[in-house]
Amino acid sequence: EQTMDREIDGIPTATYLWQNRLVVPFLKIDRGFEDEVDGCQVLKAMPYLDTLLARAAKAGIYGSKERSVISAANAKGIQAVVDQQFAVGQQVLAHGLMPILEPEVTISIADKAEAEDLLQKALLAGLDALPAGQQVMLKLSLPTVANFYAPLVDHPKVLKVVALSGG
Repeated sequence: EQTMDREIDGIPTATYLWQNRLVVPFLKIDRGFEDEVDGCQVLKAMPYLDTLLARAAKAGIYGSKERSVISAANAKGIQAVVDQQFAVGQQVLAHGLMPILEPEVTISIADKAEAEDLLQKALLAGLDALPAGQQVMLKLSLPTVANFYAPLVDHPKVLKVVALSGG
């Protein structure tokens, strides 16, 4: 957020990054997680979000990212994460920015494949519910099974799927 408000060589950072370095500027909008419930951590409340997104749009930021954590294959917890990710994504879209929904599955959990299955189903339902003409990006942990997220990659309401580097 502070970087967004700065300049490089007298040029706003987002403008400089895109025009001079071909780096697409994204803004991390979350400020941490709630305590774990049902094996998952949703984002802390963001009462400041509309003000921040308006600033980001004015500053030339392309989109946002907001990370939640899935630490168990718990359908209720995963649905809560996905519901919140899409709700925040709708707020981001309303400001003309591209949301990166980031429901991270912890890679060391014993029931990772089951968590991924629940996540994929919840994400597909959320994507199908998006209004026509809207798209989001997804940032996901590498799946246990190769090409498991292909249906998400191929979904018309997904601009891109990118991989988490850690987890």
